Amino acid sequence: MVSRDIITSSNNPQIKNLALLQKKAKARNEQGLFVVEGIKMFEEARSEGLLMKAYMSESFFNEKQKAPEFFDGLTYEVISDSLFNQITDTKTPQGIMGTVKKPVYSFENILNSRNAFLLLLEDIRDPGNLGTIIRTAEGAGVSGIVLNRSCADILQPKVVRSTMGSIFRVPYYEAEDFILYLGKLKTMGFTLFAAHLAGDLYDTEGSFRGKIGLLIGNEANGLSDEASSMADRLIKIPMEGKVESLNAAIAAAILMYEAARQRRMKSN
Repeated sequence: MVSRDIITSSNNPQIKNLALLQKKAKARNEQGLFVVEGIKMFEEARSEGLLMKAYMSESFFNEKQKAPEFFDGLTYEVISDSLFNQITDTKTPQGIMGTVKKPVYSFENILNSRNAFLLLLEDIRDPGNLGTIIRTAEGAGVSGIVLNRSCADILQPKVVRSTMGSIFRVPYYEAEDFILYLGKLKTMGFTLFAAHLAGDLYDTEGSFRGKIGLLIGNEANGLSDEASSMADRLIKIPMEGKVESLNAAIAAAILMYEAARQRRMKSN
């Protein structure tokens, strides 16, 4: 069994920095790092070559001694179980977390396909919604995401967990001036569709082909008037009963998968 010094103090500089990275977007941006927790996200980061350092509980470390190949090429620290439980952001920690290099994309990175399919997010504030949208975007074949600065921080722990690894594979760009970038997309030949209560029912046969962007707005208030005015078409999802609108993540999923369906039909 490999012996290892155990970190037991919350005053340890590395522990303090882990807490900072979990809580502060400024620290994440300055260091170019964020934190992942749990086996799945840890292994996703490792396989993508973005993992910088692992932090594991003493119990997890002892269990992994049975499979020593786990430690091959791994830079890591071991933390006492009690301290690990204090610093984790999850209610049922799995004993493993890591610092991960922040992906960096330019606006041009998200336009790298001939018929780019973009998701354009304005003021999505709920971290769980944002993470779910990113995860769904990967499944629907979205080629990139543009977010305005009022969205939840894309690298905060709950968002990252909710993506289930898609954060490592879906290019994104946080636009300082969201409206300016919507205008740039229009000049580049994109057709912009805005999910809007005042819209028409979306066309089920052919609208979502070519270079498109789907605009999704705030959970409570929808899109701003300024963003809506940039759209080529306002669209809404057919509803039964007395329901007026859906959760932002669900609405985004329906529209993304309808677009994906139409685009597959064209390619077939």
